[in-house]
Amino acid sequence: MSTATTTHEAHHHDEPPRGLKRWLFTTNHKDIGTLYLIFSLVMLFVGGIMALVIRAELWEPGIQYVDPQFFNAMTTMHGLIMVFGAIMPAFVGLANWLIPMMIGAPDMALPRMNNWSFWILPFAGAMLLSTLFMEGGAPAAGWTMYPPLVLQTGEAFPFLIFSVHLLGLSSIMGAINIIATILNMRAPGMTLMKMPLFVWTWLITAYLLIAVMPVLAGAVTMLLTDKYFGTSFFDAAGGGDPVMFQHIFWFFGHPEVYIMILPAFGVISQIIPTFARKPLFGYSSMVYATASIAFLSFIVWAHHMFTVGMPLAGELFFMYATMLIAVPTGVKVFNWVATMWRGAMTFETPMLFAVAFVILFTIGGFSGLMLAIAPADFQYHDSYFVVAHFHYVLVTGALFAIFAAVYYWLPKWTGHMYDERLGKWHFWLSVISVNVLYFPQHFLGLAGMPRRYADYAIQFTEWNQVSTIGAFAFGLSQLLFVYVIWKCVRGGQKATAQVWEGAKGLEWTVPSPAPYHTFAEAPEVK
Repeated sequence: MSTATTTHEAHHHDEPPRGLKRWLFTTNHKDIGTLYLIFSLVMLFVGGIMALVIRAELWEPGIQYVDPQFFNAMTTMHGLIMVFGAIMPAFVGLANWLIPMMIGAPDMALPRMNNWSFWILPFAGAMLLSTLFMEGGAPAAGWTMYPPLVLQTGEAFPFLIFSVHLLGLSSIMGAINIIATILNMRAPGMTLMKMPLFVWTWLITAYLLIAVMPVLAGAVTMLLTDKYFGTSFFDAAGGGDPVMFQHIFWFFGHPEVYIMILPAFGVISQIIPTFARKPLFGYSSMVYATASIAFLSFIVWAHHMFTVGMPLAGELFFMYATMLIAVPTGVKVFNWVATMWRGAMTFETPMLFAVAFVILFTIGGFSGLMLAIAPADFQYHDSYFVVAHFHYVLVTGALFAIFAAVYYWLPKWTGHMYDERLGKWHFWLSVISVNVLYFPQHFLGLAGMPRRYADYAIQFTEWNQVSTIGAFAFGLSQLLFVYVIWKCVRGGQKATAQVWEGAKGLEWTVPSPAPYHTFAEAPEVK
């Protein structure tokens, strides 16, 4: 800038924008991380209310509160909002906040794009939700949007497709930014194999996102041309194949479920060593296991489709490939347990969520192994057993890891300590109610109750009622979580340099490189 700068211009650059402008135009990774986390929390409640509509309708057989079409719209919207609105933005928010600090970078590599990739989200989410108010109702074909069912959607259809494109665009931009940041902006001396595991899991996740989001975009664009432009990609009458959509969708969809769990693995790998007061057991094996999971996620997609009538050789290949994923995942679980083994453990709220994650995510993993067995899957497919399986992975897995991360880093983000007593209340209410909610669904599925139906046979009543009670208890428990955050942000006990000094009075130590993820003094808010 020339020395002849006017005082007005200089003043303009010195004074950071306040109020609404600060949030609209911010390029600060911390502000953008906060925006992502707030958006994700709002979407968690929106998607959660939809889940409660589903559970309320399933309180007893018969049609109680909503017609079957709206019930199916709820299952569709709940899935899309939880995946693209709650879980993924929360992890991107954590990445924004933590990756620059963990690698010693001043900010993300592409701060302007960072702002844009966030601000696409509220508009995409609003467009998706707007389909509920359109002629013919919201799409009612499940979050998988299978043809020919999804093509019967009325006016809402192009809005559904466009919102999915926007959500994918946001994810791709976020991923590019994360890769650029990690590969180019690490502090001197921080080699790849010295990065905190959270950074590693996100680096691998970002590559997955860039690889599979365009595949989803292609699949939904083909749906769009089938409906409005006379193509017949998925229309058998025109020589197309509806099963081809499933192949394309799940080639995106299976890596997508790992996109939602790998950053959770990273979070848990940061938290367990802290509260066990030991370095993480088997750091390099954790990195290789994460990379193996990412690679294998691309060659297992058709295990979602065992019942479409594929050749036996195909079933065998996808069965064995799917079982193979259990190996690196098992390595991770073993390493977490080995880290805790004979550690000086204390059980503050983040650790409680982390331990619950290890136990309950493993249950989800075992039921996944059951679903991997092709002949058995013919019985389980599209039953409530599948619903139980993936909610153990995504709720007690991904969501619990997000809870753990929020409690763990809140003192660093706000400079204040959260209310530990209320945090523990939130944990115990959540962990009990979530099992009351999802565990009975295993029984319902094994007994033959199909998913995505508003009505069911009378013998399934009792377990559905148990499940619904768990759902409302779990939903209400999350109000406590919001209160804990609100209370912490507003003030309270100052966070110290050793926030996680345990009950045993041991210093909060972490594996190298310490400077990048110890708790500094309260961060200044620009």
